[in-house]
Amino acid sequence: MKMKHNKKRNTAFLFEVLIRELTKTMISKEEKKKKIILEMIKRNFKSNTFLAKDLDLYKAIIDTKHATTRLAEKIIYEARIQKSSIDNRKLFAQQTALIDQINKELSPDVFNNFIPNYKDVATIFQIFHPKTKTKKRVIMENYLVKKMISEEEKEKELLKPIDNLTYKMFAKKFNEKYSSKLLDEQKELLRRYIRSFIDNGIDLKIFLNEEIPKLKESIENALTLKEIKSDKNMLENTQRVLQMLNKFHKRPVDNVFIHDILKIQNLVKEIQR
Repeated sequence: MKMKHNKKRNTAFLFEVLIRELTKTMISKEEKKKKIILEMIKRNFKSNTFLAKDLDLYKAIIDTKHATTRLAEKIIYEARIQKSSIDNRKLFAQQTALIDQINKELSPDVFNNFIPNYKDVATIFQIFHPKTKTKKRVIMENYLVKKMISEEEKEKELLKPIDNLTYKMFAKKFNEKYSSKLLDEQKELLRRYIRSFIDNGIDLKIFLNEEIPKLKESIENALTLKEIKSDKNMLENTQRVLQMLNKFHKRPVDNVFIHDILKIQNLVKEIQR
């Protein structure tokens, strides 16, 4: 008998539908709803929760790109070991509480949000499940390994996990090099990007979900300025930046992504001057 994937008991699915809903509120400019979702994410996925620990195991697999076969297999193995050590009763209780919050504070329709990597999070859910048959588990693990080493998934730079000591050294060098040259919002973006290497990246996603709409609004306002409207090149370039901002939600958050945001932050500052 085929085991059914219970998506509401899939922590990665719960997190992703909230991120999708948050993105929708950014586009529709529903500030009250956006605040509710942000608070919900912060409250339920803070680092000491079982939801955050569970999500981290999903992300360990999903976020691994261009790995060797051996590394990919080891990551899956270690994730399964750590998954078995999570208190399932407490995790279930936290999932139940979050599901209830979504239903009452938002809408059951949130669970119908499209998740691009749904197949992957559903596959991970099943390899984590103790009742999955051995043969099926091996087949699904093989599918994930191929995704983790696939050339088409390759990033320009492999971001290896870093420990706290490495993070502190990296952060120190960053502060020494950039503290006097960057805008406050650029420093904040980079600090959260650095921290995303040692946490599950929630703070970075929350920051981006607030920062990108601000940048978009500034660029939209710039299109109404006489200096820009009267200059064909400036108008076209500004429109191109706006198109780029509208597509950011489809891009992976990597070095190139962060670099583009930094450039747009500079551009917005120059326009405001």
